[in-house]
Amino acid sequence: MSVKTGGVRLPHHKSTENKATVDFPLPKKLILPMSQCMGAPCIPLVKKGDEVTVGMKIGDSDKPMSVPVHSPASGKVSEITDWRLSNGAACKAVIIETDGLQTPCPDIKPPVVTDRKSFLAAVRESGCCGLGGAGFPTHIKLGFDPEKTPIDTLLVNGAECEPYITSDYREFVEAPEEVIDGISYIMKELNIPNCKIGIEANKPAAIADMKKRTADNKNIEVVSLPSTYPQGAEKVLIYTATGRIVAEGELPAHQGVIVMNVSTIAFLIRYIRTGMPLISKRLTIDGTAVTKNSGNYRVLVGTPASELLEYCGAAEYDKVLYGGPMMGMALDSADRPVIKVNNAILAFKDIPETKTTSCIRCGRCVRACPVKLMPVSLESAYDRGDTAELERLKVRLCINCGCCSYVCPANRRLAEKNQLAKGLLMNAAKRK
Repeated sequence: MSVKTGGVRLPHHKSTENKATVDFPLPKKLILPMSQCMGAPCIPLVKKGDEVTVGMKIGDSDKPMSVPVHSPASGKVSEITDWRLSNGAACKAVIIETDGLQTPCPDIKPPVVTDRKSFLAAVRESGCCGLGGAGFPTHIKLGFDPEKTPIDTLLVNGAECEPYITSDYREFVEAPEEVIDGISYIMKELNIPNCKIGIEANKPAAIADMKKRTADNKNIEVVSLPSTYPQGAEKVLIYTATGRIVAEGELPAHQGVIVMNVSTIAFLIRYIRTGMPLISKRLTIDGTAVTKNSGNYRVLVGTPASELLEYCGAAEYDKVLYGGPMMGMALDSADRPVIKVNNAILAFKDIPETKTTSCIRCGRCVRACPVKLMPVSLESAYDRGDTAELERLKVRLCINCGCCSYVCPANRRLAEKNQLAKGLLMNAAKRK
């Protein structure tokens, strides 16, 4: 382990990087929570007993921060149930018993895009949200006001800095034309003059190919990023690729930048050409508990994680994560379904137990923090319930990367405390 200012060096564990994407078999049952992105949950548009087809809209909302949910398979709605999400929030879920036919919805057709407004409407109808994991509704991100916040740079996030995950890398390898076409299309529709494609240096084949494909376009630059974590974090990526600093309270758009994940861009151009909404995801399945068939899979949204784990030989495990080992969310049940924002399922066993001891004041957490916070001081302020100190120490700038906890020799749960501290401040604001 090597610690540097602004992140850490992690073992990559990219053992699936050369494994081509395989279509995962159609499950007998799909579980589709009506909350699949960072925003308001949808209301089911179907009822028990309804027949559904591939790509049919089954959930929507009139809230701006929301995107519709579509059926990934043909079959019958067996149940509409209350569902508790992994973060504790509640929503409805549509349960579909698949019929094995995969009959496409007759309404599926490429959207008609004639101007900026119709483009943004199409993006929303696609059901697209940030596929890098954050799940921010894409039509909201792209719906900036060019007069108030002019954007000069589209920044493509191809860092994929978490260990094990290789799904975005496979997007570069397997669909490079769609990546480039998607970039060009978005730049044209939104009148963004420049683009930077950020790829970590541990992916030399992707860097070389993208440079070759953009050699004749002076408006697109491929940036080789340092192979340090968390290079893919939005603010870190913006600073590394452009030198611009997104200040507290600002969005990337305030610095003239829109950041989009590479898989999001490739999906959008496919939707524009086919009209098929977001109903599947490429996932990396890996981890120490995976005994066979680790790799990258095209998986229907709603597929229970248990089916993926069984297929990949993870019969015994201590922990299952959606996402990477640094920022991923631990599953409370293997029956949890794949949702739009998932890019990996990792299963681990024989996890060594760690004991939390007293802080030894070594300062490693401070040196590792990519946004220059003081995690040990934040922990102390949270333990005291000192909201004024948490504000002064700017806990809201924490990007939840986990670097502080990773480097701590005392195994203190610093990153966890930061997230709890944000909740403390939010509750305090509500009381006021």
